[in-house]
Amino acid sequence: MSDVKVEGYKTSEILATLAQVFEAYNDEEKASQLKKNNGIFEFKVKNAAGKEASWTIDLKKTAKLLGLKPDVTIILSDETFVEIANGKTTGQKAFMTGALKTKGNMMLATKLDGVLKSTRGKAKL
Repeated sequence: MSDVKVEGYKTSEILATLAQVFEAYNDEEKASQLKKNNGIFEFKVKNAAGKEASWTIDLKKTAKLLGLKPDVTIILSDETFVEIANGKTTGQKAFMTGALKTKGNMMLATKLDGVLKSTRGKAKL
């Protein structure tokens, strides 16, 4: 998924890997992820240079990275996203310290850790 990759963002590498994992899911795994998460996540990520990029993941109908209207927008730095993806911190800790902000369905944002954790075993994040 080359359209997921954006130069200057470690987040884009992780999301490209996540997209590959989603594409490799069998129907049962895909249905499980959709049922468990049931939402559209948008990530607005600021890199070290201060530039912002965004990605949208549909975990409501397709388990793909798309450009849909999100149920929740998660705003964080590239480094914070990498730390959450690698399990070095949690979304809740990042939120409590101000490193992660949300717009929209905040309860859906709490599922971010689970989404990333469930793919960690299938892909090296």
